[in-house]
Amino acid sequence: HVQLVESGGGSVEPGGSLRLSCAASGDTVNRYALGWFRQAPGKEREGVASIGIIGTTRYADSVKGRFTISKDNAKTTLYLEMNTLKPEDTAMYYCAAALSSRWWSSLSPDDFNYWGQGTQVTVS
Repeated sequence: HVQLVESGGGSVEPGGSLRLSCAASGDTVNRYALGWFRQAPGKEREGVASIGIIGTTRYADSVKGRFTISKDNAKTTLYLEMNTLKPEDTAMYYCAAALSSRWWSSLSPDDFNYWGQGTQVTVS
């Protein structure tokens, strides 16, 4: 199965930008839908953005227009470009993968069964 390792988190002031990366290995990435999720202290894990095998994207309403998900199949890397960051974006960010059909994507954490260890994003 696929293994996932996130990087790129850090601390930034409100209005700033960060780019998260998720390196995938261990299986053919093109078999998986991929997503970014986040969890703040005391809150449930929530979907931020996802991208299907053929590139179909979904975004949480709270990040539309500010975040962009993309993937580089050749480098087997998933990205999350985050702009105009707000304090409420502060959370641990996880990438995740799910074996799926070509057209499927989801923002529900329950639909994904392979997870990275997470990278912290702090906006203050």
